[in-house]
Amino acid sequence: MADLYHVDLGGAGQPPLLVLHGMLGSSRNWQSAGRELTQAYHVIALDARNHGRSPHEPVMNYELMVADLIQWMDKQGLAQATIVGHSMGGKTAMLMACQHPERIQRLVVVDIAPKDYFWPAHREEFAALNELNLSNLISRQDAEERFSTRISNYGLRKFLSTNLEQDKAGAWRWVINLPALTAALPVMEKNCLHSTDIYRGPALFIAGANSLYLPISDHELVLRHFPLARLAVIADSGHNPHVEQRAEFVRQLLGV
Repeated sequence: MADLYHVDLGGAGQPPLLVLHGMLGSSRNWQSAGRELTQAYHVIALDARNHGRSPHEPVMNYELMVADLIQWMDKQGLAQATIVGHSMGGKTAMLMACQHPERIQRLVVVDIAPKDYFWPAHREEFAALNELNLSNLISRQDAEERFSTRISNYGLRKFLSTNLEQDKAGAWRWVINLPALTAALPVMEKNCLHSTDIYRGPALFIAGANSLYLPISDHELVLRHFPLARLAVIADSGHNPHVEQRAEFVRQLLGV
């Protein structure tokens, strides 16, 4: 199992809340929303294997990611926690809830459904990352400009460039395990649940109204696996409601 890196965002002494980021993200993506949630929770954001500061591992799948999380909780002495998972992290959270419901105090899934996906956009993103020549890279801005041949969205180009860092000699390298993630993409797109998987605990599914990841047509599917789920749709938001509409996202999660 991978020994996951984590960032404590505050709220010590309150009920624990663990945040799982999406594909090509990291714990850094959750610092703003996470700190706002410390009014009610002790918030800890984790880096998934092959992301951020967590170890690089040759194999990437949801079963292993659940095992990583269970191992991390055991090391921290956490019997239970509220689990918040976005996109890829939401699939991990869903599988964990079905396999280990005793470890879940409350499940929060952000803009993802228990189904198969085929993400053409992800394939363009990974093509851009793999095409980048690090040996003559000047800066993150330089990387963003090179990404533009495949990726038109400026914000997405900046997001992808956060996975680059310089070593002590000034050479650029990937923080992510790009080969492992590229190979695992078809696996990560698959549904993480079996047809008989059901979690009967408290759950909240938050969707961005402008996102195609969790449309209203998927709500029946969500309730099939998570019969006690509350479904919230955040207006004027795409796939990242915790960033695009942070105040409303926090309000929905806190139930205020």
